[in-house]
Amino acid sequence: MTGRGPAGHRFPGGTRAVEHWENALLTEATGADPMPAGLVHPIHLFHVPIEGAGVSIGELFELADAEGPDRVGLQSYDWEYIEPLREDVDYRCDGEVVSFERRTEGCSEWDELVFTVELQTEDRLAARVTNTWQIWRST
Repeated sequence: MTGRGPAGHRFPGGTRAVEHWENALLTEATGADPMPAGLVHPIHLFHVPIEGAGVSIGELFELADAEGPDRVGLQSYDWEYIEPLREDVDYRCDGEVVSFERRTEGCSEWDELVFTVELQTEDRLAARVTNTWQIWRST
């Protein structure tokens, strides 16, 4: 069902910086060594762009009309680094729902939600995150 639902929905937008303490804690939680020279660990791209764009996971579920958190799964993610992300830098985060389509295979039915968020400094694009979620439907 191309063109229905939340396709084209723009997120409010906002700014988000990763502070040193949160970078250190999340990096440690992954079992990785600390990042050198104030670099932000890539794992932050799972949540920082969404938070920075002024939306929450719960709001994305509502936007997709998900029947519950157990009915949503991450199908894929694409993280484009134009430059390394750094601690304590304010990134402007703007994004939107790129597409929302009904998919069927046999007797299974789900919606595919694709959204993207760009992280920018004052003068340039730093990263782009594109996530694809599956929202399973009761049939």
